Amino acid sequence: MPETLWAPWRMAYIERPETGTGTGGDIFVDLPAENDDRKNLILFRGQTAFTMLNAFPYTNGHLLIAPYRQVADVVELNDAELLEINQLVAKGVTWIRNAYRPDGFNIGVNMGRAAGAGIPQHIHWHIVPRWNGDTNFMTAIGDVRVIPQDLHESYDRLLEASRI
Repeated sequence: MPETLWAPWRMAYIERPETGTGTGGDIFVDLPAENDDRKNLILFRGQTAFTMLNAFPYTNGHLLIAPYRQVADVVELNDAELLEINQLVAKGVTWIRNAYRPDGFNIGVNMGRAAGAGIPQHIHWHIVPRWNGDTNFMTAIGDVRVIPQDLHESYDRLLEASRI
């Protein structure tokens, strides 16, 4: 009998308007303006940039870091933004280590649609925790990722780690 993978939170991703075409807005501008950090998974607000949990993560603890200012290219960032973003990357790694104890990390930027950017008009960094053996049959064969923890449980865990 086949197993059922229940992931109802993915429906929001499937049904969302395509971001970056003018129909879906910019989550990196819209969500911080709402001032509802838990709902919007915003973990930390800096002066020029912020850190949030990815609502459609590759793994538990997948963080995004973005400047408040909408810019598409790293060369458009000013020195204060570049410094704070890199400081937030380091903090994010520390928070994830404290909360999840991963074996490694993927950290990067997809700049431009051709590079895989889902929101090409607003540059952002990904911090993805990785564990030895986390490329299992679901990912390798079925192109499916299993996220074993609710997003708000992950948010609470990382928020606690950010306060240590």
